[in-house]
Amino acid sequence: MAGSTTAATQSDQGYAAGLARAFGGALFFAFPLLMTMEMWSLGFSMDRGRLALFLALGLPLVFGLAHYAGFRKAEGWIDDMLDALAALAVGFIVSVAMLSLFGLIERTDPIEANIGKVALQAIPAAMGAVLARKQLTGSGRDRGDDDHTASYRGELFLMTAGALFLAFNVAPTEEMILIGYMMSAGHTVILAGVSVLLLHVLVYKLGFAGQEVHEGHLRAFLEFTLPGFAIALLVSLYVLWTFGRTDGLGLMEIVSTMIVLGLPACLGAALARLVV
Repeated sequence: MAGSTTAATQSDQGYAAGLARAFGGALFFAFPLLMTMEMWSLGFSMDRGRLALFLALGLPLVFGLAHYAGFRKAEGWIDDMLDALAALAVGFIVSVAMLSLFGLIERTDPIEANIGKVALQAIPAAMGAVLARKQLTGSGRDRGDDDHTASYRGELFLMTAGALFLAFNVAPTEEMILIGYMMSAGHTVILAGVSVLLLHVLVYKLGFAGQEVHEGHLRAFLEFTLPGFAIALLVSLYVLWTFGRTDGLGLMEIVSTMIVLGLPACLGAALARLVV
């Protein structure tokens, strides 16, 4: 009986520590966005259908991250789901608390505006929460011994999460459109090539699961670099569309802006195993 009580106490303490790390991770990841003016205005003006879709896609994203790198050691998909729901709750709590602290949520404001501001910030904060163990712990015991080994499709999912992880921080800003507008077609092609090169070098040097069986750069390029670049571009296009940054732009302007955002997205995809 005493042994069971001790084990339960240790489990509760472990969960409490994981939850505290989750709040820390949410703050670390969401802080740049919480203090970005474009995010405040987007929360007010963003198309509600796009916001609803963003929230709907956020749940499976956070669940997948919880499966591979949750904020505590978990056993089974039920624990993964509970961690994902806890991370989403932490994301909403941190968003409400910080936006209120900054004076950005007022009782006199329209309730739709306040809900939009919080909801838009909650998903990136939840991502930080669910990744807290990887971000905030330094011991090998906590940093990967119990992580699930990712399949090839799992690796592609992690690349998607990594791309979103970095792209989301700069996608709301006007500079993405400005840079895309200032670049010529030649600049756009060169930037795309640089993105592919950086992605390939980082993927090949850092090593993804299963890379130890690669015979050389060509196989890594075909299996990870090209799919990773496509993922980065699709993530960039989706985020730009979600934030309304593609509205009113011509095809070439959209492609140029997508490739601009694709650079940080590629870096995020390449660093996915370090980030997540």
